[in-house]
Amino acid sequence: MTVPRYFDLSQPAPNGLRRGRSTGACATAAVQAALLLLLRGERVAEVSIRLPDPSPAQEPTVSGSFRGRKCRVRTAYPAPLAPEGILSHDQFHGSPALYLRVPVHAVRHWEDGARAEVVKDGGDDPDCTHGAVIFAQVRRNTVGSIRFYAASGVGTVTAPGLRVAVGEPAINPVPRRMMAWAVQAVAGSEAGFDLAIGCENGVALARKTYNPRLGIVGGISILGTSGIVEPMSLAAYQASIEVYIRVALAAGQGASALLPGKIGAAYGRESLGLTPRAMVQIANFLGFAVDQVQSALEQGAGSLDTLWLLGHPGKLAKVLDGHWDTHSSRSAMAMAAIAREAAAFGLDAETAAALARANTVEAMVQPLSAHPAGWEFWLFLEHRIAEAVAQRAPAVPRVAVRLFDLHGAGLGAALHV
Repeated sequence: MTVPRYFDLSQPAPNGLRRGRSTGACATAAVQAALLLLLRGERVAEVSIRLPDPSPAQEPTVSGSFRGRKCRVRTAYPAPLAPEGILSHDQFHGSPALYLRVPVHAVRHWEDGARAEVVKDGGDDPDCTHGAVIFAQVRRNTVGSIRFYAASGVGTVTAPGLRVAVGEPAINPVPRRMMAWAVQAVAGSEAGFDLAIGCENGVALARKTYNPRLGIVGGISILGTSGIVEPMSLAAYQASIEVYIRVALAAGQGASALLPGKIGAAYGRESLGLTPRAMVQIANFLGFAVDQVQSALEQGAGSLDTLWLLGHPGKLAKVLDGHWDTHSSRSAMAMAAIAREAAAFGLDAETAAALARANTVEAMVQPLSAHPAGWEFWLFLEHRIAEAVAQRAPAVPRVAVRLFDLHGAGLGAALHV
């Protein structure tokens, strides 16, 4: 007999913080608990749900239709060992299914079905859904397939570009798969059930997320690709950027913008006429974001005429030294690159000396902007950055860069490549 394998949430993540359960895992547990009451009359205080194997070969084969935002997308976990013998993430491929124990907050009969509630424990990740009550309302149907619905507090997709079609409840594909497994585990071949997933106070919680910006209305999203919340996960943040980029490209505005921070957002909104959905905050992940634009266009996921990069030269000019992850711990400051470009542009020795004395990029702004040809230099630098981005993302028809000082004042005029 195969020994069950469980993910051990008591083991901290590599950064020492506590892991948690995703909204998808909570919804799956609620579905399983509700089904146990509906079909077997069992009121349980805990369930064990199956976690997804990253291997495509492990996907379920449930037939039938799947019918019917965002705090953060979660990604695959490095699984710690538990006393029962949990496999590591690398060992997990092709191995017996991995399970997660989830406490059940409440379960009761509901109309002609059953309802169960699970309180989300997000671990040490500062997510707005931590402590939220995720619930599932389950009833039989006569169509012989699993159908998904948004109950109160879970949103509905109204804009293209997400992994769920317009008109569908905002329940991502992996949580749907996990819930299908839960149905199979309890009901076996009797797979005709309607699953309505909700979140208490979900409408208010969704206002703290990007869901309104992504075109998800009426509540939060049910998310997760592993069932596990990795606290402050780098991969999770990158996965969020990927989603925002695909939504931006699907918006059909013709232009989208990548912003390392808030600098340049007003310009994008007021001068370029971009909607919030078309402007993607990318933090330090400039190279990753550009690669996601390239990948989306190659896959035909949306369209784009111009890709804008809006921000401070202290971030954007780093690409001229080949630094596409612009975090200070992983890249050098941009002063050397800017000074080198100033020399190539042909600025005089006095200005070059002033640049050499600057200890920050912002300190370079004053002597350059005071120079009679300063605006032309900034235009030149914008062009050079745009060239680097265009070379990395050849599927983008045009790249445009606009640089700003720390006060948001424009330094040059954007060039298209």
